[in-house]
Amino acid sequence: MLRVTDEISIEDWELTESFVRSGGPGGQNVNKVNTAVELRFEAERSPNLPGPVKTRLRRLAGRRWTKEGALVIQVSEERSQARNREIARERLAELIRRALVAPKKRRPTRVSLNQKRKRVEAKKRRGEVKALRGSVGED
Repeated sequence: MLRVTDEISIEDWELTESFVRSGGPGGQNVNKVNTAVELRFEAERSPNLPGPVKTRLRRLAGRRWTKEGALVIQVSEERSQARNREIARERLAELIRRALVAPKKRRPTRVSLNQKRKRVEAKKRRGEVKALRGSVGED
C-alpha cells in the first residue's frame, strides 16, 4: 500500500510494476539485469481518488496518461532496481499530491477609470514632447 496523504492511500491491486533492461551506465551489468521500472497506476478505476482529483491528475500527467485511464511512470535513473522502484512510487505520490490542490478561482478585475485617464494623459504628454522635436522652422 502506498500512502499519499493521511486520507488517501493507494492499494497494491491498483499498481502494476514491470521491470525492463535499462540503458545508460552500468558496465557489463547493464545487459543482464532488469533495473528500469515501469509503474502503472489504474487511476480511472481507483476508488480512493475523488472525481475532480482524477481530472486534475489527467491534466498534470500529460503524455503519461493512457487511453485506458492509467498513469504510467518510467524510471531508469539508478543502477538499483529497488531504488528505481522507490523513485517511481515517490513520483506517483507527488503527482497525486499536486492534483489534490484545487486551483484558485479567477476573479475578473477591471481597470479603474482613473487609471485609464492617467494612461491617456501620459500618452498625450509623450505625444506633445515628440511633436516638438520636429525640424526648426524659418523665422
